Amino acid sequence: MIAVLKKGTTQAQLDHLISWLRGQNLDVHISQGEEYTILGLIGSTGNVDMELLASLDIVESVKRVAEPYKQCSRQFHPNSTVITVGNAKIGGDHFCIIAGPCSVETEAQIIEVAQKVKAAGADLLRGGAFKPRTSPYDFQGLKDEGIALLLKAKKETGLPIVTEIMNANHLDLFADVDVIQVGARNMQNFDLLKELGKTNKPILLKRGLANTLKELLMSAEYIMSEGNQNIILCERGIRAFDTYSRNTLDLTAVPMLHELTHLPVIVDPSHATGMVRLVPPMALASAASGADGVMVEVHNDPMRALCDGAQSLKPEQFAVLARQMRTVREAIAP
Repeated sequence: MIAVLKKGTTQAQLDHLISWLRGQNLDVHISQGEEYTILGLIGSTGNVDMELLASLDIVESVKRVAEPYKQCSRQFHPNSTVITVGNAKIGGDHFCIIAGPCSVETEAQIIEVAQKVKAAGADLLRGGAFKPRTSPYDFQGLKDEGIALLLKAKKETGLPIVTEIMNANHLDLFADVDVIQVGARNMQNFDLLKELGKTNKPILLKRGLANTLKELLMSAEYIMSEGNQNIILCERGIRAFDTYSRNTLDLTAVPMLHELTHLPVIVDPSHATGMVRLVPPMALASAASGADGVMVEVHNDPMRALCDGAQSLKPEQFAVLARQMRTVREAIAP
């Protein structure tokens, strides 16, 4: 349920109303815009007398949020959420580029890639330390050593780091990680999502390869229900009939999610396509679709990469793409 307050409501009136609502065992989320203040009521709202609430002098309107994802809903929070990570902003009118290798392999590799993607215009550095792989015989990542190497690259370049978590038991290892990524396979690992909701770190939540947008938003709701509002949604392709590419990149998700939710939405064309020649056109299409950011894989030696070399750009290719994406964003700016 949301209550829209009239313009001119005083702080004392607002505090009194919030106190009354919390007295009915409701959590209250406050969203203040230029014209109106919106109160999002969370909890068992069935016992709230809507007519009584609507009759208050300071209340403009009251309505129930139909969607099961309450805190994610654009109705609940009309203004787009902007998440700050280091010097980068994600959401609203901001466009963020995240780049780096699929896997952290060596200190020399991750630092070289970090230096080159930063020089080319990347805002954040990505790199896998824990790697969920389809085959148990494939490279599984350097784990805690990989995080330590990412932190060295951060110290060297100043780029905030993004890396994936697979198990809530590893959460202590992520204390200095700037953005924790939840991969497609863990999108509905609800125990993990609830633990991440108890942190205050930005969470990059990837859509599962066979999940609907509603299911993605319900997963985000799990995190938000525990108190963490800092969520970045990521479209990374879904499984469809064609086998020419690894997945099918669903770019309709970007404008649709922007209608449904206030959370920022980014796109990962590397995992969506699985082929390096498809990454640039899909990255540019992602920027044109209004995505709040793009995450691409970059490796200094893709031919010898331990993971996903076939979809990894070389640093010089990324430099060209980064310029092109910025140009596209400038072209579509209102």
